[in-house]
Amino acid sequence: MVAGGSKGIGYAIAAALANKNYNLILVDRYEKELIKAKSKLLSEYPIQIEILLFDLTEENTATAIAKWCRKNEIQLKMLCNVAGYGGVNDYLSLSLNELRYMVNLNIGSCMALSLTLLPLLEKNTPAYILNVASMAGFAPIPLKNMYSSTKSAVIFFSYALKNQLKDKNISVSCLCPGPIFTTPEIEETTKKNLGWFGEKMAVAPKKVGEIAVRNTLKGKMIIIPGILAKWVSVLLRILPRKWSIAFYSNMGD
Repeated sequence: MVAGGSKGIGYAIAAALANKNYNLILVDRYEKELIKAKSKLLSEYPIQIEILLFDLTEENTATAIAKWCRKNEIQLKMLCNVAGYGGVNDYLSLSLNELRYMVNLNIGSCMALSLTLLPLLEKNTPAYILNVASMAGFAPIPLKNMYSSTKSAVIFFSYALKNQLKDKNISVSCLCPGPIFTTPEIEETTKKNLGWFGEKMAVAPKKVGEIAVRNTLKGKMIIIPGILAKWVSVLLRILPRKWSIAFYSNMGD
């Protein structure tokens, strides 16, 4: 199951799974995008695909998805929590509703689906959970305050959950990519703020999906695509927080 699997990183992960002959359940709130993704995947891979139309931020969505899976006797082997919301706006320029939406989607849906679908994963071990965070989760970013905060929460949630599930034969991984040009807006913003450095650090969505799936199946905890991104992530984790804050603050100047 790929939550947020109709486009971007989610679609790339779905394609990488399809290439390994996994049948798929794609979850998203955009019906046209889901149908388009299903059609494209079926044209390339001999698998079965179900699509579920849900808003992952709604309170009862995770319960409804779990109920559907039980009713249809889904043998779930992997849950991919990919859906996320970021954008280029800062905490101070977003409405309270937008901030709540970001929290509910980025961390709330990840937490809820992992819990409600855990019994199905336990029945089909060895099983896997892949949560998608970001390198932004390694440091406080004033320009993207809430985004980096929610992605940091996903990272810590994943670490703790991996420990909690180690005796259940369920592996937990967390994908923490750097820049991925999934939309023109992201590409423009990255090049504007990071210049050539951001462009060199970027990894193609297809490659990110392949790396994510391969390393999830190996049981790797933190997955960071790209050599340069790996080195940057190490620096972000060892530098004093005030230094990383100053670095990101200067990017917007």
